[in-house]
Amino acid sequence: MQGTIVSIEVNEGEAVTDGQQLIVIEAMKMEHVIAAPLSGVVRSIAVAAGDTVPEGCALVFIEPAEVDSASSAKSASVDLEYVRPDLAEVMERHELTLDAARPESVARRRKTGQRSARENVEDLCDPGSFVEYGALAIAAQRRRRTVEDLIKNTPADGFITGHATINADKFGPERGHCVVMAYDFTVLAGTQGHLNHRKTDRMIEFAREFRLPVVLFAEGGGGRPGDTDGHFHTRTFYDFPRLSALVPLVGIVSGRCYAGNA
Repeated sequence: MQGTIVSIEVNEGEAVTDGQQLIVIEAMKMEHVIAAPLSGVVRSIAVAAGDTVPEGCALVFIEPAEVDSASSAKSASVDLEYVRPDLAEVMERHELTLDAARPESVARRRKTGQRSARENVEDLCDPGSFVEYGALAIAAQRRRRTVEDLIKNTPADGFITGHATINADKFGPERGHCVVMAYDFTVLAGTQGHLNHRKTDRMIEFAREFRLPVVLFAEGGGGRPGDTDGHFHTRTFYDFPRLSALVPLVGIVSGRCYAGNA
């Protein structure tokens, strides 16, 4: 099928063995490994990382040859300290969502005697148990702001969502498993945007499916008027009330909370 070259693992002139990984292609949101069909020497590489290639496209030309297994093993060795550029980008994006990357926002909270949303989530959840959902979301405002601006100033689209255990040492991991959501008032006044509503809907669905308690830090300014990307649709106001009497619901408010947040 058609796909995009993610990475090329060999160089021209390099000896390869039958089954050795040559190229990684992304197609249909999945990565596929292209392996050598025989042992030999790479004589030509017909593509580059980032190229989109059609079905049947020639990728690598290998001249059949006897390959010394020792030299092949040496060439196939992997530097475990090496971080792929795409992985480094993902790691950097995650770091930009954390308090350490946002000292000005944390300082504003300190002036009002409050804590950051991430501090609240971290202290609520058992250490190391929080699994975040949608951390790399940004505000749906690409039509009027740059992506760089949105990444820097609208991390997680102002809403931290995920699941974790709470007091698992007292009740066990199964009974301590909860959905946790926290509006971040330092991001667009904690307003409800297109993407954080999608995150909310997914967490509500998750809570309903697995019968999990929901803890919501609800500080925020209600509906957001500034989103521009796509048609806004949400099931939040239909699905959230259906959790009533199905699972425990805990709301925590510090500061202003009105409109949809309330």
